[in-house]
Amino acid sequence: MASNVWILGGYQSDFARNLTRESRDFADLTTEVVDLTLSASMIDAADIDVVHVANAFGEMFARQGHLGAMPATVHDGLWDTPATRHEAACASGSVAALAAIADLRAGNYRTALVVGVELEKTVPGDVAAAHLGAAAWTGHEAEDATYVWPSMFSRVADEYDRRFGLDDAHLHAIAALNFANAKRNPNAQTRDWAVPDLATQGSDDAVNPPTEGRIRRYDCSQMTDGGAGVVLVNEDFLRDHPGVRPIGLIEGWGHRTVGLGLQQKLDRDAAGPYVLPHVRGAVYDAFGRAGVRLDDLDGIEVHDCFTPSEYLAIDHIGLTGPGESWKAIENGEIEIGGRLPINPSGGLIGGGHPVGASGIRMMLDAAKQVSDLAGDYQVDGARRFGTLNFGGSTATTVSFVIRSADDGY
Repeated sequence: MASNVWILGGYQSDFARNLTRESRDFADLTTEVVDLTLSASMIDAADIDVVHVANAFGEMFARQGHLGAMPATVHDGLWDTPATRHEAACASGSVAALAAIADLRAGNYRTALVVGVELEKTVPGDVAAAHLGAAAWTGHEAEDATYVWPSMFSRVADEYDRRFGLDDAHLHAIAALNFANAKRNPNAQTRDWAVPDLATQGSDDAVNPPTEGRIRRYDCSQMTDGGAGVVLVNEDFLRDHPGVRPIGLIEGWGHRTVGLGLQQKLDRDAAGPYVLPHVRGAVYDAFGRAGVRLDDLDGIEVHDCFTPSEYLAIDHIGLTGPGESWKAIENGEIEIGGRLPINPSGGLIGGGHPVGASGIRMMLDAAKQVSDLAGDYQVDGARRFGTLNFGGSTATTVSFVIRSADDGY
């Protein structure tokens, strides 16, 4: 019989660090994330049955592949422990977690260490942007763009504008909120940044210069070094360790995969109410498995790689009707204290986006929220939190619902 899966604990590195300047590599980052994830979870490496590692671009940024073997390389206690690396662009962390959940629910193992690591500051910014473009449909799209991903999400914004109308002021408001939330988060990459007043200067080319199309500097998530980890366990483990208290239950999950090409997606559903309906499908699969509705959530961490991706998330999760995300923004519904706080951590724009780690970081932040461990960015009384993580132009989309462990296990 399938078992529930619980989050025992986890760790996130400081996303403001530049590990190359510290003369640190993947071994150093993995050591930090593995050791401190195990410590936070109060479990020994010898008690880990399986390891799942998420990384998207190790070969490009650091000429390092085979990262599934890195935990055993740096930690003797994980020698002989089965481990696998997972890659799904920006959703790599979430698909690694899905694989671990499948292992635990099937009863193949009782404990899993899930680690996401990414180095992105090993090369100049223009080179880094080109490396990240490998997650698009290479040779088939964005061939004329200087920066692939700003170009792609500018097209998403343009599609909203075509269908419903879109005021760029609402994109500036999303960015401003995520930067403001990040100031509360001691691990956020931009917590000490001096961000201009985007409400009044968001369209000022000197202050907020265009990057591609309608995407500007502060619409973008950051190049980030960093890692995150969680330990997941099933009920067999908890039954044999009655003194252990997990920090959250993975109550539901959704996973959808579609084609690589953005235009494929836009053409396929050009007449539908939702711009990218498979994203909504993944979220509602998670809701269905958890047996909840949107109103049962106390907040959600979403994939704001660019402001249009958060704009997309707002209506696709059902907070507003199709094309009406601006209403939730103007009404303050997505702020901490609002109807459904979105990205209280600062998200990717404010918090940082080490690609392979982002999905795991979202899961950990959701667990922190429902266990009252989020500190200054805590949503008061949070009992259930969601995540929405996607890779590429939403080719891979994964959503989780995390419930408080205080509600019984």
